[in-house]
Amino acid sequence: METLNQLAHGFSVAFTPVNLMWCLLGTTLGTAIGVLPGLGPALTIALLLPITYQVAPEASFILFAGIYYGAMYGGSTTSILLNTPGESATIVTALEGNRMARSGRGGAALATSAIGSFVAGTIGTLGVAFLAPIVVKFALAFGPAEYFSLMVLAFITVSAVLGSSSVRGLTSLFAGFVIGMIGVDLQTGQPRFTFGMGELLDGVDVIIVAVGLFAVGETLYMASRRYAGKDEIVPLKGSLYMTAAEWGRSWKAWLRGAAIGFPIGAMPAGGAEIPTFLSYAIEKKLSKHKEEFGTVGAIEGVAGPEAANNASAAGVLVPMLTLGLPTSATAAIMLSAFQSYGINPGPLLLTTQANLVWGLIASLFIANVILVILNLPLIGLWVRLLKIPAPQLYAGILVFATVGTYGISQSPIDLVILYLLGAAGFLMRRFDFPTAPVIIGMILGPLAETQFRRAMTISNGDWSVFYTHKLSLTLLVLAFIGLAGPHIWAFIEHRRRRGPEHVPGDA
Repeated sequence: METLNQLAHGFSVAFTPVNLMWCLLGTTLGTAIGVLPGLGPALTIALLLPITYQVAPEASFILFAGIYYGAMYGGSTTSILLNTPGESATIVTALEGNRMARSGRGGAALATSAIGSFVAGTIGTLGVAFLAPIVVKFALAFGPAEYFSLMVLAFITVSAVLGSSSVRGLTSLFAGFVIGMIGVDLQTGQPRFTFGMGELLDGVDVIIVAVGLFAVGETLYMASRRYAGKDEIVPLKGSLYMTAAEWGRSWKAWLRGAAIGFPIGAMPAGGAEIPTFLSYAIEKKLSKHKEEFGTVGAIEGVAGPEAANNASAAGVLVPMLTLGLPTSATAAIMLSAFQSYGINPGPLLLTTQANLVWGLIASLFIANVILVILNLPLIGLWVRLLKIPAPQLYAGILVFATVGTYGISQSPIDLVILYLLGAAGFLMRRFDFPTAPVIIGMILGPLAETQFRRAMTISNGDWSVFYTHKLSLTLLVLAFIGLAGPHIWAFIEHRRRRGPEHVPGDA
C-alpha cells in the first residue's frame, strides 16, 4: 500500500507541465538517437550532462530516463531496416527482424517490436516500483565492511559484463580508479596525482570524463569507421499492423521476454545481452514455425528479444537507485549525473529524495505511452533520419560536447582534458577496451576507499572484519567466483573435450 501511495505522489510530480515537457523531449530525442546507427543513450546522456548545472534534478532525470527508454525503442528500427544494431542488446533483433523486412514483413516486425517494448517496459517499471523498496530494506543491514565487499563484487561482475574479457574490463576499471583519486584526499589533506597542477586539486569533473569518453571518443571512433562499408536501408513495405496470427505468435513472446529480462537486468551482474540471447533461444525452441528462423524471419525472434531488452533496461534501474551500482554504460552515465547534483544513490535515496525517485519511476510509465504513440505513426520520419550525412552529424556532436563542457566552468584546461580523454576513448574503442568501467571506477572507487577506511577504523585495523561478517564473506566469495569461475569452467570444458589421457604403451 505504501508503494502505491508513493507512486501516486510520483505521478503528481511527473504530471506537472514542465516535467511532461521534459519527458516528451527525452522520448523524442531518445527515439531519434536510437534510430541513428552507432549512437546510443549513453552517448546522448553524456552529451547532455552539462544541463545538470542549470536544471532541477527531477527534470534532468525525467529527461535522461526518456532518452534511455526511447533509445531502446528506436534501436529496433535500425536493426530491422538497416541490419545495423546500435547496441549489443539489439544484435538478436537484427537476426530475424532484417530477414522479415527483406521478405516484405518489415511493418509487422516494427509493430511487434514497439508494442512488445511497451508491454515489457510497463512490466519492468512495475517491477522497479515494487522491488526497489524490498531491496532497500535488505541494503539497510549493510555496514562499511558489507558495502566494501558489495562494491568489490560490482567491480568484478560489471567489468566482466561490459567488456569482451575480464582483463580488459578490470584494466578500464583501474584507469577509472586513478582518475577518481586525482585531487586532495579529504581525510589527510594531501594532494594525489595532481602533478603539481593547481587546476587538478579539485579533481576531474565526472561530466568531463563522461563526455570525453562517450561523446568525443565514440564520435571519433565512428568517424574513423565511416568508410568501412555502407549498409542498405531496406524499404518499408506493407502496413504497420500485425495480423491476428502474428498477434497470437507475439503476445506470449512478449510476456516470456519480460519475465526473462527484468530479473537479469536487476541483478548486480545484469545487463541486456544475456536476456536477449536467452529469449531468442527459448523462442526458437518453443516456436511452431522453426523453418522461418534464419530464412524469412520469425516474428517471435523479434518479439521476445525486444521485450527482454526493454524489461532488462528497467531492471538496471533497481541496483542503480537502491545500491548505487550501475550495470550498464547508460546507468554509469546516469550515476555521474547523480554525483554532479551531490546525490549518492543508495538505500536512503528513496526517502531523502522521494520526489526525484518516485517522479522518475512515474515518468517511465508516461514515457512508455508516449513512445508507442511516437513510434508507430511516425516511423516514416524516423527512417528519414538514417539519411543524415555522417560528417554533419559527427561535427554537430563534437561542437555540442565542446560548448557544453566549456560552459561548466569556462576553463580552457577542461577542454584540454576533454579531448585528451576523447583520444583515450577512441583508442579504447579501437582496441576493444570498454569505457563504462572507467566511469564506474571513477565514481565508486573513492566510495569503496571510504567504506574500506571506515571498516578498518571500526575494527581497529583488523582485516578479519571482511570475512567474519557473514554477508561480507558471502559477497567476497561471489566476487571470487565471478572472477575465477569462467576460467575454471573453460579449463573443465577444455579437459572434457580432450578426453582421458592415454599413456604410451597402454593397450
